[in-house]
Amino acid sequence: MPLLTICTNTDIDHADTFTLEASAFTASLLAKPESYVMVKIETARTMSFAGSFKAAAHLQLKSLGLAETETERLSAALCQFIEDRLSIPAARIYIEFASPERSMWGWDNHTFGQESVGLNQS
Repeated sequence: MPLLTICTNTDIDHADTFTLEASAFTASLLAKPESYVMVKIETARTMSFAGSFKAAAHLQLKSLGLAETETERLSAALCQFIEDRLSIPAARIYIEFASPERSMWGWDNHTFGQESVGLNQS
């Protein structure tokens, strides 16, 4: 159930293509099936960072079982992805990581905490 949210004060050319790239990248990064990945993009938002309206981004990555020991690696990879695709410097990117309890994430009329769902891999 990974969810990657990317909020930026820039416009994104070819947002559909970028969103699908971000989805595949997130699945690969977390070694999870892309069929469970959701990507949400918010562009052209009013956003200042360090007292400036220069290009910036705020990312949120939520995933069941996200280990705190992995956040350094994930931060570096996500910053590089955003730098490469959107030309936003890593120094102007904030990333929030979250690993919700399985019972606090719902999908398809259930939560991931219910054993009957059979989605222990996500």
